[in-house]
Amino acid sequence: MRTKASSSRPIALLALVTTCSLWGLSFPLMKALGQHLHARDAGVSSWFVASASLVVRFGLGALILLAMRPALPTRAERAQGFGLAVSSGIGMLFQMDGLSYTSASTSAFLTQGYVVILPIVAAIGSRAWPSARIALCVLTICVGLGVLSRFDLATLGLGRGETETLLAACCFAVQILILDSARFRENRASVVSVVMFVCLAGVLAPIAFVNARTLADFRLLVASSQSLWLLLALSIPCTAVAFALMNRYQPALTASEAGIVYGAEPVFTSLYALFLPSLLGRFAQVPYVNEAPTQPLLVGGTLVVAANVILQLPSREKLGPRAG
Repeated sequence: MRTKASSSRPIALLALVTTCSLWGLSFPLMKALGQHLHARDAGVSSWFVASASLVVRFGLGALILLAMRPALPTRAERAQGFGLAVSSGIGMLFQMDGLSYTSASTSAFLTQGYVVILPIVAAIGSRAWPSARIALCVLTICVGLGVLSRFDLATLGLGRGETETLLAACCFAVQILILDSARFRENRASVVSVVMFVCLAGVLAPIAFVNARTLADFRLLVASSQSLWLLLALSIPCTAVAFALMNRYQPALTASEAGIVYGAEPVFTSLYALFLPSLLGRFAQVPYVNEAPTQPLLVGGTLVVAANVILQLPSREKLGPRAG
């Protein structure tokens, strides 16, 4: 996408860290919303809650961005926006539904599984085996993800929440690669964001209708002041602002560089999860308690973050031009 002279690397890094802090906030907000809706109607489908909430989030986000800067998208902007909508929409659907079956901190860390995929894609693109450093990082991340998800070697299986979150990570890897593509470098970030939000809401709307029992399920989303405020918090800072920053500033970095910055997301989530759940629980009138820094979270999270950091350390090889 097009970048101005003022869009320096430090500004891009700060913008993406801000994005991570807002995404990190969305995890406890989404979990609180899901628990609140299930408390009001225990029979409501978790798939409906996930898909319908995302439709509202991105529908409102599209209206906000469109009101700020209306513009007709080009063909390339429509293509990129649609690709981002499909990849991120399916990813967030898996992610939000998975949150009903795992903790917010574990979900946030497992989402970093896309860091395993990006070096593999780069190796295939360059037709060269990954370096020993990258192989070590991938192995470290896999071990970390296994610890976080409490992978059971006896059954060789994962829980529903962890499995869905890992599937979401694959979708988010595609999203990062689409933003990194050279063919979309001249696109306008604000316009692409609007296209992305509109398409995402359109892709997920049929899923919400299929999983709704009656129209009463849709009314449930706006039936209380708690659900309205949670949806607004998810729609404005965690969606409209966060994704606008991502779409605007990620192209200033490579996909691998963006990967390590996005590694800050689970760190923010873990910090929020230490004190926000009890506050959100009281607000949403649900038993949502603060998380404690458990051993799997500390060990697995440390391995995931360490692998991200090692992956981004400067190598002895001379850096070539940025790949498209």
